[in-house]
Amino acid sequence: MDRAKLTRNILIGMVAGFLLGSLIHFAEFNPDSIVSSFIVGGVFYVGGQVFIASLKLLVVPLVFVSLVCGAGNLAGNNNMGAIGLKTVGLYLFTTAAAIVMALGVANVLNPGLGINLAEGSSFAAKESPSLVQVIINIFPSNPIKAMAEGNMLQIIVFAILLGIAMTRAGEHGTNLRASMARWNEVIMQLVLMLMQAAPVGVFCLMVTLFAKLGYGAINDLITYFVCVLLVLALHFSLTYSILIRVLVGVNPLTFYRRMLPVMAFGFSTSSSGATLPVTLETVEKRLGVDKGVGSFVIPLGATINMDGTAIMQGVATVFIAQAYNVDIGMAGYLMVILTATMASIGTAGVPGVGLITLALVLTQVGLPVEGIALIIGVDRLLDMSRTVVNVVGDATVASVVARSEDGFDDAVFNQETTT
Repeated sequence: MDRAKLTRNILIGMVAGFLLGSLIHFAEFNPDSIVSSFIVGGVFYVGGQVFIASLKLLVVPLVFVSLVCGAGNLAGNNNMGAIGLKTVGLYLFTTAAAIVMALGVANVLNPGLGINLAEGSSFAAKESPSLVQVIINIFPSNPIKAMAEGNMLQIIVFAILLGIAMTRAGEHGTNLRASMARWNEVIMQLVLMLMQAAPVGVFCLMVTLFAKLGYGAINDLITYFVCVLLVLALHFSLTYSILIRVLVGVNPLTFYRRMLPVMAFGFSTSSSGATLPVTLETVEKRLGVDKGVGSFVIPLGATINMDGTAIMQGVATVFIAQAYNVDIGMAGYLMVILTATMASIGTAGVPGVGLITLALVLTQVGLPVEGIALIIGVDRLLDMSRTVVNVVGDATVASVVARSEDGFDDAVFNQETTT
C-alpha cells in the first residue's frame, strides 16, 4: 500500500469535507430541505457512521489478539514486568505533565474571567464511578461479556493473563501462540482494507460535522477554545518532541510526518479507540517499533493514555472556576492533577467521554457540574484536536519503551516515506 498516497488522500478528504460542510452551514439551508435532510443527514451521515462502525468493529479483536501476542512474547523473554512498569509510568508522567501545563497556561490567559454562566443549565452529566470502583472494574468476572460490552480495561487484563499463561503451557501454549499470530495477520489485513476507504469516510464525517456546527459555537468561547488548542500544541511540540529526541534519538519532524495518517484518522474520528488499528500498523511498519512491544504498549495506551482529554479537563476546571468566581486554591489544583491523572486510566477512547470524567474532576474540587453546559458547544471540535494528541502520545511512549528494550528499528524509521 502506498502510504504517502493514502495520507494525501485523507488530507484531501478532510479539507474537501470541511469546505463543503462549511458552505452548507453558512448557506443556512432549511432543516427540512433536501440538502439538509437527505444529503447531509442521510448520505453523508450514513457514510461517516458506517466508516466509524467499521473501525470500531476491529477494536475488540485487535486489542485482544495484539495483547495476547504481545504479552506472550514479552513474558517469554522475561521482560513483561519491566516493560509494563515503563509503559504505565510514562503514560502517567505525560498525563500529569499535560495537566500541569494546562493549569499553568489557563491561569495566565484567564479564559473564564468576565463570563457569567447561565443558571439552571439542563446539562446532566453521567455519574462517574469512584476510584475504588474503577480499580475493581478493571478485573473481569466474565471475559466474553467484557468483549461484548467493549470493556477495554477488562479485555486488557484477560488478554495479558492469557498471554502469560501461554508461555507456561508448553507445547499447547506454543501452538496457541502460533494461531494467535496468524489471527493477528488476518486482522491487520482487515485494517489495510478499511484504510483504503478512509478518505471517503473522513470526507463524510467532516461534511456532517461542519454542516451542523460551522464556527458560530466558537464566538462566545474564543479564549477558552484558543487556550485548549494552545496547550495541546505546546504539549505536542514540547513534551513529545523532547521525549522523541532525547529518549528515542530520532528527528521529531520525521516522526510526526510518519504519523500523519494516524493524526488524520484521530482528528476525523475523535476516537483513539477507533484509530487504534491504524496506530498499531503505523508504529510497527513506519516507525520501527518492535511488534511485541507495539502490540502491548499501543492497545494499553488507547485505554489509559488520555493527555488531550486531561488538558481539556485542566483548562475547563480553571475556566469554570473563574466563571463562577470560585478560588479553588493550590490544594484544589493539586487535587485536579491527581484526579484527572487517575481518571484518565478509566477513560474509554470514544468521542465525548472527556465530559463525563470532567464531571468527576469538578466534583472533587467543589465546582458546579452545570458549568460543563457552557463548553459543550465547542467540545466536539476540540475533541478532534485532543484525539490527535492522544494517539501521538501512544506512539511516542511505544517508541521510547521500544528503544529502551533494543526494539526500535532505525532502518525502518529511516526508510523512504513512500514505502
